[in-house]
Amino acid sequence: MAPHANGDSNGSVAAAPAHNGSDLFVVNSPNVAYSEDVIKSTYTYQSTKVTKTADAKYVAQPVETKYDFKVERKVGKVGLMLVGWGGNNGSTVTAGIIANRRGLTWESREGIKKSNYFGSVVMASTIKLGNDAETGEEIFIPLHDILPMVHPNDLVLGGWDINSMNLADAMDRAGVLEPDLKRQVREEMKQFQPLPSIYYPDFIAANQEGRANNLLSGSKQEHLEKIRKDIRDFKQTNSLDKVVVLWTANTERYAELIPGVNDTSDNLLSAIKSGHDEVSPSTIFAVASILEGVPFVNGSPQNTLVPGAIQLAEQHKAFIGGDDFKSGQTKMKSALVDFLVNAGIKLTSIASFNFLGNNDGLNLNAPQQFRSKEISKSNVVDDMVAANTILYEKDEHPDHTVVIKYMPAVGDHKRAMDEYYGEIFMGGHQSISMTNICEDSLLASPLIIDLAVLAELMTRISWKAASTQEGVSTKEYKGFHSVLSILSYMLKAPCTPPGTPVINSLYKQRAAMTNIFRACVGLAPESDMTLEHKLFA
Repeated sequence: MAPHANGDSNGSVAAAPAHNGSDLFVVNSPNVAYSEDVIKSTYTYQSTKVTKTADAKYVAQPVETKYDFKVERKVGKVGLMLVGWGGNNGSTVTAGIIANRRGLTWESREGIKKSNYFGSVVMASTIKLGNDAETGEEIFIPLHDILPMVHPNDLVLGGWDINSMNLADAMDRAGVLEPDLKRQVREEMKQFQPLPSIYYPDFIAANQEGRANNLLSGSKQEHLEKIRKDIRDFKQTNSLDKVVVLWTANTERYAELIPGVNDTSDNLLSAIKSGHDEVSPSTIFAVASILEGVPFVNGSPQNTLVPGAIQLAEQHKAFIGGDDFKSGQTKMKSALVDFLVNAGIKLTSIASFNFLGNNDGLNLNAPQQFRSKEISKSNVVDDMVAANTILYEKDEHPDHTVVIKYMPAVGDHKRAMDEYYGEIFMGGHQSISMTNICEDSLLASPLIIDLAVLAELMTRISWKAASTQEGVSTKEYKGFHSVLSILSYMLKAPCTPPGTPVINSLYKQRAAMTNIFRACVGLAPESDMTLEHKLFA
């Protein structure tokens, strides 16, 4: 068990030295080489290239490309800075990590509970390694053991908030955790005070003004420089090897995309310097992170990562990811719609109603902030529908309505109700109604942990093309594209590299993530064919 967290001079949550990966398994293959510092593998990627003939027929051609992957094994000491540290998610993540470090148990109305990381795909799910050589039984290992990853207990936490409340009081204000658990972590949580943050009233609801008492003064350019300095100071004070910055603050309105303002990196930097009205607080944090070379993830639905920010990240080879945590209702939607469409059922309408009483709900009560959330929730079925041209003609799409209402009485226990209506055989219909009552912050907090762990991991993975069917190869290893689409499983509106498709199918998102990790250790993609059990001599 890791030692207790200790406060330091900048109000961060300190931790034990980081783990440097698991020795749970090794891969016995000529395509994999281990050294003290790196894992190197050669992986054959098989895909299919399709061309269309003049008579509208398709020709499918199998394609093989060999890639070399390199993974740095040393994790080092990692810090996570949260924008909105004093909110429901930030205070819950902090208390949860402290509880897990100390192995705390607490009393609840259902009996004794024990700290865990349930809800985290990294910490609480498994990945198939292979089949037992003698019995054929499937062997599964924890996902976090497939590659060296930072353990959440070892993260050093810090961050910003527009409200000055210490994290113990913020935890009480959130009303998420059980009283006995709060009592046990209160003294440590009291030590942690968020750094002053950025407040542009036009971007969040007016009902948030009463919270805004911990603010940076000056121009937008001065805000950018101060956030950059905060990141550098946090890294230096805590002797960190890496820092990840994650936005878990209020939903902002969409920033207007204006040519000459936020369309290119140079224009965006100039717009910040001139204090243009359409530069949002979240974009300031994103740009600061990019310029400091640290990964930035946007956990809210607004368009933080405007084209200029994406271009800037590409130029600096900095990692970014977004948008909007995919925790409850939308995660169910991306799984259920995938099932229905692949089952040949023509979904014709989706009606989604949300009632929530936390501060996120209060902020979303404002029309412009609701519109940001509506967009991120509404586009989640697009690629699944487009994949089935038997059910849907070109440009045909299910009706999709999203309603969000603020209901203070339910607090953090969000109510989500959905009706899925579709056509079945010979003109029949099917209706599926679902009620999802979820403790919002207890679903979102593990996603924050996953996003931080995976974003850091991607800074240690590089690759090069070893050979293609055309004989093309690259000499030097390079990192993945700046836009980390591998994080899509945790995000409602996945941000992808310009010109690449957006994948919302939950199954495809997880398969992409796990199979890339398998490739890094020279293993084939997970296969459900189980031919070894189906073919007989």
